[in-house]
Amino acid sequence: MSFTTPVYLIFLAIVWALYWQLRRREQNILIVCASFFFYGWWDWRFLALLITTTGIDYGVALAMGHEKDRPHRRKWLLVSLISNLGVLGFFKYFNFFTQQFAHLLGAFGLSANPVLLQLILPLGISFYTFQALSYTIDVYRGRLKPVRDIVQYFCFISFFPHLVAGPINFAKDLLQQFERDRHFDRNEAADGARQILLGYFKKMVVADNLAPFVNTAFGDVAHASGWQLLWATYGFAFQIYCDFSGYTDIAIGSAKLFNLHLMRNFAYPYFSQSIPEFWRRWHISLSTWFREYVYISLGGNRTSKPRQAFNIAVVFLLSGLWHGANWTFIVWGGLHGFFYLCYWLLLPGREEDEAGSWFMRLLRILCTFHLVCFAWIFFRASSLTEAWTVVSKIGSDIIALHPSGVQFKILLLAAAVCLFEWLNRRREHAFDVARWGPVPRWGFYYAMVLIVLGFANLHYVPFIYFDF
Repeated sequence: MSFTTPVYLIFLAIVWALYWQLRRREQNILIVCASFFFYGWWDWRFLALLITTTGIDYGVALAMGHEKDRPHRRKWLLVSLISNLGVLGFFKYFNFFTQQFAHLLGAFGLSANPVLLQLILPLGISFYTFQALSYTIDVYRGRLKPVRDIVQYFCFISFFPHLVAGPINFAKDLLQQFERDRHFDRNEAADGARQILLGYFKKMVVADNLAPFVNTAFGDVAHASGWQLLWATYGFAFQIYCDFSGYTDIAIGSAKLFNLHLMRNFAYPYFSQSIPEFWRRWHISLSTWFREYVYISLGGNRTSKPRQAFNIAVVFLLSGLWHGANWTFIVWGGLHGFFYLCYWLLLPGREEDEAGSWFMRLLRILCTFHLVCFAWIFFRASSLTEAWTVVSKIGSDIIALHPSGVQFKILLLAAAVCLFEWLNRRREHAFDVARWGPVPRWGFYYAMVLIVLGFANLHYVPFIYFDF
């Protein structure tokens, strides 16, 4: 079921009401059952895949806990890596590689008719796979003891708010929360409800209303004008941010209703003054995962500067590949890696320079935003050829200096998001209004509910990151 359907709200209310009538052990059992039901609502067949692959990790961690010899522990870790990455690679990249192989043979005049399995990508596989790997790698490194309670383990893996599209939570942070007793906290629940409301506003009012315009422009690049594509690029920047961060807000808010805390995933990224700062604010859980388990494993900062640059490049290329089997994602990751290295090499120690006038800070924010938007073109385009067409059309129309087709809807929605976030930029989320008095606070709640109900796109628009 999707967060933006009435079914989810009914499901959430039922689970929440039952949850606070139970003790810790029964609460955990309820979470596992509810999470399996939530995931199985899309396709029960893939529930078996989720249980099997993550169940292997449960056994692997127990085996590593009994092993004192590091080489033997490494063999068990290899089992986890092969099972998780093997399944992820098969479902996510099989079609892509068979198509590329057929194209390669065709370039040499050879015909090939590969059997292309139109595999359905299991929902959330990229997220729960990385979460499971964080557990087995931490056990291997000795940072975490293997958990013996299988119910507690599956709570960590399958907790329904984060199961489908994150945030990716680390075992040392989330797993241990299921070990302690949890008691209802009215203030925590109220803040969770506010963050859920924020998520609905971002997704249903902003992202879903930007989607038709963006899809029209990028769906017919050949006939769209450069200015139309430029506005669509700006629109997509806010669409994908509000879509993904909106999901995250609903997930984190839902978890707070159960007095559980998920990792923050976005920290107002479009206010970043550099690309390195952007990546400390955007999809924080994935960036942290790659830093902890890829960058550090490659040597991290303990190596020479050229090797550090290589490690950074590898992380960004893998980040692009994680998003999907298309060269556009790899180029997107490569562009961000290039931008990151330019800041890292040319402006060391100045990635978050707060000095200077407000004008200089604004200029740095705008420069960073437009670098991000340039990379978004490759992320959104269906092919590299289409992406270059978009870039060339935008470039030629801007040089001609004949602005046209100003999209006031994009400007209005983007301004609303930026205003909320700027006013609460030092707080955890943009709807943190607990400090307000009761009258303005409840007036704000009613107004936002009416806005969501009145301006929400009535046509169901899936979350963008469901495809990843």
